[in-house]
Amino acid sequence: MKVYNSIEAFKTNHKTAVTIGTFDGVHIGHKVVINQLKNAAKKINGESVILTFFPHPRMVLYPDDNELRLLNTIDERFLLLEKAGIDHLIIHPFSKEFSRLSSTEFVRDILVNQLNVSTLVIGYDHHFGRNREGSFEHLQELSPLYGFHVEEISAQEIQQVNISSTKIRYSLLNGEIHAANQFLSYNYFIKGTVVKGEKIGRTIGFPTANIKIDEWYKLIPTKGVYAVKIKINETIFIGMLNIGSRPTLKENSNETIEVNIFNFDEEIYNKKIEIEFYERIRDEQKFENISELKKQLEIDKQQVIQIFN
Repeated sequence: MKVYNSIEAFKTNHKTAVTIGTFDGVHIGHKVVINQLKNAAKKINGESVILTFFPHPRMVLYPDDNELRLLNTIDERFLLLEKAGIDHLIIHPFSKEFSRLSSTEFVRDILVNQLNVSTLVIGYDHHFGRNREGSFEHLQELSPLYGFHVEEISAQEIQQVNISSTKIRYSLLNGEIHAANQFLSYNYFIKGTVVKGEKIGRTIGFPTANIKIDEWYKLIPTKGVYAVKIKINETIFIGMLNIGSRPTLKENSNETIEVNIFNFDEEIYNKKIEIEFYERIRDEQKFENISELKKQLEIDKQQVIQIFN
């Protein structure tokens, strides 16, 4: 897969099948779109092109709204789309100026003149251009004028999958890891850097690695204790992860992410680490004392071992 950091950087003499979207999560709903795109490219003996945007349009159009969290960083999105077998990925910088293009300008100047579109694959409810004025019906009017074909992904196809990035975000923020993973068709994951903590865990036999997430906009699942797999230098370990404020030890107004890696005793400060979520095993709790906390951690550990066995 070839990657371009702007629409202007893309050049081709081949016919293209194009689709457009943010593709946050690259979930099973997106894969319906991607499969149809690849089939459309084969029909025209051309190449498949995904046009996506970064930052997310909502971050640009509503800069005061800091609530949006994404399922993927832009690097993660790139890796997931590469696995999907796309020929070309264009990650175009989204701006207010870009958002002001009319739907006709978008079709003529971007899709036709720049991307050489022969087939456009688009969802039945997709809108584009200034004030979302462009629609499937509008594309049907423009397609004979500019010499391309429009393939609609029907409401029935979309509803059969019935997945959206919003639904997955909701599942993760409610601790419904199984549902989120099923919707994604892979295990939700986060990446970050191991930073120094207060080293309290090691005093009770449960040393933890504190994780600083690479990108502020990456969605973190709700507070609680999770069964996870950890990738360090391409080696996979199992462990348990806590997201929260550590109320038993020293309540922290800032949310922390700490993972206890089983059968592991190496120095990994400043190293990159990847964590896959498998199951949420309980809420974060405040215990009467350290002894009660330690008892619960022993129970948690056995439960995690059972999950992976």
